[in-house]
Amino acid sequence: MAEGPRHGGDRDDDAARLRQLEERLSRLTSKPEARTPMAGYDKAHIAWRMVLEIVAGILLGCGIGYGLDHLFGTQPFLMILFIFLGFAAGIKTMMRTAAELGSSPGDAPETDKRD
Repeated sequence: MAEGPRHGGDRDDDAARLRQLEERLSRLTSKPEARTPMAGYDKAHIAWRMVLEIVAGILLGCGIGYGLDHLFGTQPFLMILFIFLGFAAGIKTMMRTAAELGSSPGDAPETDKRD
């Protein structure tokens, strides 16, 4: 019929058996290897981010300059000015991104053989 109440010793035995089973399973199962099929392109997303930052700065500057030119009637002057300001802002943002990459921990850069 049904088993009676379990005693504390039975639970300890079950816990020990469970631990042994987990240890055996962990030894038998291999850990999956990290697959990196595109290892050569791992930094490409950073380059695209930098390109997009410059393009976004230029387009924003162009849009703001065109809007102000249309508002004030100074046709190409403010658009040209804000295109250059947008380009400068894009370069500044790109340099900030490059500085973040340089300060992140990782492998030390290889030194030149001539040094």
